[in-house]
Amino acid sequence: MSMPETNAAPSHLRELFDARELLWTWARREFRVRYSQSIMGAAWALVQPLALMLVFTFISVVMKVSTGNNLVPYPVFSYVGTLSWTLFANSLTFAIPSLVNNMNLVTKIYFPREILPMATILVGLLDFVIAAGVFIPLLIIFHISLTWTIVFVPLILVMQLVFTLGLSLFASAVNVFFRDVRFVVPLALQVWMYLSPVLYPVEQVPAWLRQIYFLNPMAVFVDSYRRAVLFGQTPDWPYFALASVVSLLGLILAYRYFKRAERTFADLI
Repeated sequence: MSMPETNAAPSHLRELFDARELLWTWARREFRVRYSQSIMGAAWALVQPLALMLVFTFISVVMKVSTGNNLVPYPVFSYVGTLSWTLFANSLTFAIPSLVNNMNLVTKIYFPREILPMATILVGLLDFVIAAGVFIPLLIIFHISLTWTIVFVPLILVMQLVFTLGLSLFASAVNVFFRDVRFVVPLALQVWMYLSPVLYPVEQVPAWLRQIYFLNPMAVFVDSYRRAVLFGQTPDWPYFALASVVSLLGLILAYRYFKRAERTFADLI
């Protein structure tokens, strides 16, 4: 079915807003499908960050990795990092192939195609909320008190989601044209994780390298979560502002590219 010609961004956004019920419906479907015929069900959302926390804690003992703050035990330190990273990695892993995986819908029915990657990110966000529930017992076990800086967590989360959505829209569109993307994503995420302070504190990054290091938005977001939740500090505003601008600009450009490429999806998939 051919798509209507729409060029203006406001038109696309109005169309997306009108299809919001479809977005929620598809997100619920994605959540059910992801954990259907699974004994543990949604509890699997806890497994990945907990497993990474245990592995990273073992590595920290062997390699004597510190947290950058002697008052914060390494398991809690690593869980905050793995929680934010898991949201990012899982969102990309499921969002990027979402168009190709649903080729029957894309080729036969017209709807805003961005709903498909957006729905998978919503499911990733729900997994994030479920896994975050484990963080409360960890705080109690390790006698860590939260401070007022916890109020910055929603802002950090929103900007991370903006960055993730922009990258997902761009990569999912490119994946329609070049299926090699599905092979690149797992490798890129693995390398990217080690280039972000998930396993280690930013203090272990040489000072002369940090200006380049923090050009990576995920490095900024992971560090900002820890500062707000564990250290009672505000985000490093210059770097956070830069990461936010990059995320917003990236989303705008990615969405424009996605809507232009959308016209040919049905012919290529």
